[in-house]
Amino acid sequence: MTGPFSLAGRSALVTGAGAGVGAAVAQAYAAAGAAVLVTDVDKDAAAAVADRIVASGGRAESCALDVRDADQATQAATQAAGLNDGTLNIVVNNAGVISPAMFPKMTPDAFQLVLGVHVGGTFTVSQAALPVLPDDGTGRIINVTSAAGLVGTIGQANYGAAKAGVIGLTKSLAKELARRSITVNAVAPLAATAMTENIRTNEKLAEMTLARIPLGRWADPDEIAATFVFFASDAASYITGQVLPVDGGTVI
Repeated sequence: MTGPFSLAGRSALVTGAGAGVGAAVAQAYAAAGAAVLVTDVDKDAAAAVADRIVASGGRAESCALDVRDADQATQAATQAAGLNDGTLNIVVNNAGVISPAMFPKMTPDAFQLVLGVHVGGTFTVSQAALPVLPDDGTGRIINVTSAAGLVGTIGQANYGAAKAGVIGLTKSLAKELARRSITVNAVAPLAATAMTENIRTNEKLAEMTLARIPLGRWADPDEIAATFVFFASDAASYITGQVLPVDGGTVI
């Protein structure tokens, strides 16, 4: 790929990239020319995605990463930077987990788990990456939020709170890291992935959800990935602190 959307000569670290949107983003980055570190708590899933990238002619490595673990995050950032002479250009905080329950029945453990992975993981990985992010205008942190963080949700108060926290963290980091010419943005996707399977396979929930999507369908993860390429590229060099819903018009 050439032009303003090219990622040639850059490196990327993508969390939660063993499947779904994360895997699609990792593959899209490689297709755009980036060297990609595919990370996931499931090391075999991460390795499989990296193998597919390499088989397609791209550059990729993989590693296991629990985004809540600061030591693992530092090791991953170092490995990703090693793909590009010690510089990590792009960090995508995509790792996520759900633990749904109506609020009266939600346990403290379920609440803390979801906040720990989404908000805590975004904090931990972003902070670990800071020493190897460049100050030349190519540094990018791209976080994954959700409509749940923008308008709330039923049955997942923990998830809504976590995704709202990611938005607040995104905006704060955008202001703070602008002095280093690092942009920080967020994407709020809605796609057919394992995380939405419980909704898509429940006839009542699926009907209700589709009724709220003006385009009337679920996105394929590949459709979502293109937005991440945009935010990582020179085409988005003057955009920071923004949240872009890629959800078929669900949040308007």
